[in-house]
Amino acid sequence: MKKFLEINVLDAAKQRVKIVFDNFEKIYISFSGGKDSSVMTHLVMNEAIKRQRKVGLMFIDLEGQYKMTIEHIHEIINEYKEYLELYWICLPIALRNAVSVYQPKWQCWNPDEKKIWVRNPPKEAITDQKYFPFFRRDMEFEDFTVDFAKWYSKGKKTACFIGIRTDESLNRYRTIKTLKKKMFNGYGWTTQLWESNVYNIYPIYDWKTRDIWIYNSKYKKKYNQLYDIMHKAGLSIHQQRICQPYGDDQRKGLWLFHVIEPETWSKIVARVSGANSGAEFVKYSGNASGQIKISKPNNLSWKKFCEVLLCSMPDNIRDHYENKIYKFIEWHKKNGWTDLNQIRRFDCPDEADHKAEASRKSPSWRRIAKMLLRNDYWAKGLSFSQTKDGFFYKKYMERVKKERLARQKKIWATKGDKRAFI
Repeated sequence: MKKFLEINVLDAAKQRVKIVFDNFEKIYISFSGGKDSSVMTHLVMNEAIKRQRKVGLMFIDLEGQYKMTIEHIHEIINEYKEYLELYWICLPIALRNAVSVYQPKWQCWNPDEKKIWVRNPPKEAITDQKYFPFFRRDMEFEDFTVDFAKWYSKGKKTACFIGIRTDESLNRYRTIKTLKKKMFNGYGWTTQLWESNVYNIYPIYDWKTRDIWIYNSKYKKKYNQLYDIMHKAGLSIHQQRICQPYGDDQRKGLWLFHVIEPETWSKIVARVSGANSGAEFVKYSGNASGQIKISKPNNLSWKKFCEVLLCSMPDNIRDHYENKIYKFIEWHKKNGWTDLNQIRRFDCPDEADHKAEASRKSPSWRRIAKMLLRNDYWAKGLSFSQTKDGFFYKKYMERVKKERLARQKKIWATKGDKRAFI
């Protein structure tokens, strides 16, 4: 383990855990069963045992998960059960499905689809939709975690331990290292949750993947044995992911599911739309991974190709993407776009310089086509960020659609185009 400022990452993490136990009235762990959250849980529970103090453990069961992950969850619970306040949650929560344009979200533990559940909830799981006063069916995963934190705190100063590391992704780095957030006592590894008395704690944020496995090897701690199978399948320690495998980033490893757990995979295919085709695309072409080279029919422009792609989608999904494209072009129109003819037509270039497109400096229909082919629901390839897909977002998108259609009607009224396109 590397040393910075004369302290290694393990000792630094232990110090952070101690600081939290010294200063917070309530503590709980957000647990996923992955390698990072498992190591973090061991560190937190070691301190809890020293202090003879109980902590909460929240595990949101996503139903369509590896059997070996569920076995590891039970293993951790059994090891620390005397010091745990368990919240094993099996409720109908909305999850991102990046492998299907027909079902961009799916609902785990949907009571209307009980006959095709991947498995049944364990006996200790919370399945009553009335258990949490804040819960509403089909609420977003991210919304649930925030509301759970506020509910669990009961007005007291509360710490939520989260096992994420900054070298996993740029988004995680920005989440933890931003200077705009509110922190506890100025500690950069803490983040205040909105205006609440809850703080997210990231004790292993500066660990490398290598540090995780050094810790497991040196201290003989329990970890998810699924990683051993992934290693045998040829994945490096940096490629291994076990989270909800249908998300935008996690789908890269979807092809492994039917290799590692074929009995579970057969149920997944019936449960999650696009799982099988998504796995095949990742395995053979890389198209579902997000790292793609795209082509189009020779007789079509990129704009026309986008129109063909959009016309193949369900109405609600097409509306969603057309709204995103409309806002994308509108932004460029207002921020330095120099082609006056295209501005008047509310259009954009069919192609632009590859480097300009890659650096997101220039709009083009080719760039839009790539976003559509990637099934990039939140249009991150067009520089959008993920938004809470709740009531207010739906109202906002309805307003954008109304504005878009009014603009289309005005511009194309003379062309006799019955289906006004972007």
